[in-house]
Amino acid sequence: MSAVILPAFIALNFLIGAIRRVPVFDAFIEGAKGAIRLMADIFPYLAAVLIAVSLFRESGLSAYLAKVASPLFGFLGIPPELTELIVVRPMSGSGSIGLLTEVYRLYGADSFPARAASVIVGSSETVFYVAALYGGGVVKKYRGAVAIALVATFAGTVISCLLCRLM
Repeated sequence: MSAVILPAFIALNFLIGAIRRVPVFDAFIEGAKGAIRLMADIFPYLAAVLIAVSLFRESGLSAYLAKVASPLFGFLGIPPELTELIVVRPMSGSGSIGLLTEVYRLYGADSFPARAASVIVGSSETVFYVAALYGGGVVKKYRGAVAIALVATFAGTVISCLLCRLM
């Protein structure tokens, strides 16, 4: 079914463009030019975030913050095994997937830490990556958006661990 959806969508766009007498190819080229300009605007922000995330992980700061935050997380019902995952998730999607894989390997896919980690990764976002993406190209004034997103991510993490414990 999915092999048919994209070609059907493209054909539908061509059909609607032909009915409305829109030069579809020219419109496509203009859109591609706009996308290239947008990528040129966004690239420095994305590069900065990706470099910062790499430095954060490679320097050992993520492991240190995980160690420091572990008692608080334990008090809130979050397994201590997930502390580094929770610290890394708002910054790096691929890093958090690597940590999730490590949780699966160490504790088994059906364990409580693995289930909680799966829900956390599946229901949270890489806040800093998204902020860099939107801040670089679309939204210029997002004042407290990152702080609000981090608080919401943490609240979702606590609730997801509670729900995994109850189920």
